[in-house]
Amino acid sequence: MTATPRASVPPWLAHLRGMRWGRIVVVGLLALVAAATFGVTTASVQLSLGPHQARYDVTTDDLVTLDVGPLGTVQIESPLPLTLGVRVTLQEIPADVRAVDPVKTIEALSGDLQGYVQFFSAPRATVTSAAQALILDALLRTGTVLLAAVVLGLAGRALLGAQRRSELAAELVPHRRVIVGTGLLTLAVAITSVSSLSPNELRPTGRAASSVFDGTALEGARITGRLAGVVDTYGGQVVEAYRENQDFYAAADDALVEAWTLRAEGTAARAKAQELILQRPGDTSTPLVADADSEPVVMLLVSDLHCNVGMAGLIRSVAELAEADLVLDGGDTTINGTAVEQYCVTTFADAIPNGIPVVVANGNHDSAETAGQERKAGMTVLEGEVITAAGVRILGDRDPNETRIGGGTNPGGEETADEMGERLARASCDDPDVDLLLIHDPNVGRAAMARGCVPVQLSGHRHVREGPVPNGLGVRYINASTAGAAPGQPTVGPLRGTAEMTVLRFDPVERRFLDYQLVEVRPNGSASVGYRVTFPAAVTPPDVDDDGGLSDRRSTP
Repeated sequence: MTATPRASVPPWLAHLRGMRWGRIVVVGLLALVAAATFGVTTASVQLSLGPHQARYDVTTDDLVTLDVGPLGTVQIESPLPLTLGVRVTLQEIPADVRAVDPVKTIEALSGDLQGYVQFFSAPRATVTSAAQALILDALLRTGTVLLAAVVLGLAGRALLGAQRRSELAAELVPHRRVIVGTGLLTLAVAITSVSSLSPNELRPTGRAASSVFDGTALEGARITGRLAGVVDTYGGQVVEAYRENQDFYAAADDALVEAWTLRAEGTAARAKAQELILQRPGDTSTPLVADADSEPVVMLLVSDLHCNVGMAGLIRSVAELAEADLVLDGGDTTINGTAVEQYCVTTFADAIPNGIPVVVANGNHDSAETAGQERKAGMTVLEGEVITAAGVRILGDRDPNETRIGGGTNPGGEETADEMGERLARASCDDPDVDLLLIHDPNVGRAAMARGCVPVQLSGHRHVREGPVPNGLGVRYINASTAGAAPGQPTVGPLRGTAEMTVLRFDPVERRFLDYQLVEVRPNGSASVGYRVTFPAAVTPPDVDDDGGLSDRRSTP
């Protein structure tokens, strides 16, 4: 019998087979630790900080340092392990302070005040985004170094050749234990030395911060350079605005919870009274409550948040109190759709209780950048296709226009509002099971509502509530601004107008909206929760022909 030839083994694999596993593990661990050390200590990402773009770099000085160029730095204790810290360098500080116009600088500081208030109202979103981005960058750098080490190792072996490698190995064999032990000891000493250094030995000295930061996240920070004087002069304004903002929304949240509790008690009493009335002989009244055999889907509708992160806690409260199954966002989550507004998107996403899906129809103040941030935060962004969330079939798309502060409103794509409306109308008629059209600008839905292929349209954009009212062959409801947007007023800080949210209930069996409930928070900090109001039924449409037009296909008796 002819013996089967054995498959040839690559030289590098044969070499590994000849090595002891102990050596492979030691070499691998040394390479991994070295690569990880390099990856972690050199990690760097571009993100936002308040109203600015900034670069985040990992350091080993046990500090979180905010570098504002020639003005100086702000230094606080680092929460990271060992002696790792982070240096945050703002990207919009001029290199030469002599180039700064003092008048324009003060105007810019005043303009940025609201941005800083937003950041300090919800810093967790920025910190979380920065930590995730730095970890990812560190992993990529670690992997790159490991790959480079492997490639260089294989290349070195090939260049040396088998004979030279054998000679070198023979020379090093007597010293193998010493070499490995020395390497491990050196690594251990380096890590122990760095991690055991006193923070005072690592950080530069600086002047203590003004007492204006007492009671904030920056309490105890050290200020260096000219920034110390700026903090003493203007820091009180920022902190005062921050505290005013925090106190207002905390009190408003308490008022909202109290209002919800009172309304729930009143609703329960009303339902009991109806039950007693229906027990009277000959009474044929219709109860105002949903059929107990059908568990409704509870939706929370918000719109036109415009980066008012102060409302995030109140949105969470309503979602929890209403036991929401789904959150609908009617768009304009940001102000200008910029990269630095990521913390606005992340803050609102974090406000939604775990497990509740969020569906968004972006508005004219949002952008493709905003959509990417929302997807990253786990939201579903509508793009002209029917999606299913919490059992509800939803159609929608972004706003066809884009509005930028100082730049006006311009088309955001190749479609006009009418063209997008026609496309959505065709999509709704192609899918007979669409329950809801969610769009930002209510005018975009006119064609779909006129054809009767979608029963209900929810929108925002106008900052004024309207409906629910018949529109075409369906019902349209426009939610007011959840940020309390008022004409000519910023949406950051305490409310300038009434902020509104709407709780809707949907029957998944009969595929219809049951009722809606209005939640209002006013500029004086008070809140109110309305009764559940029956949602009007849509008009039963005639059949739709193959071209999307209406046709009378009623059967003859």
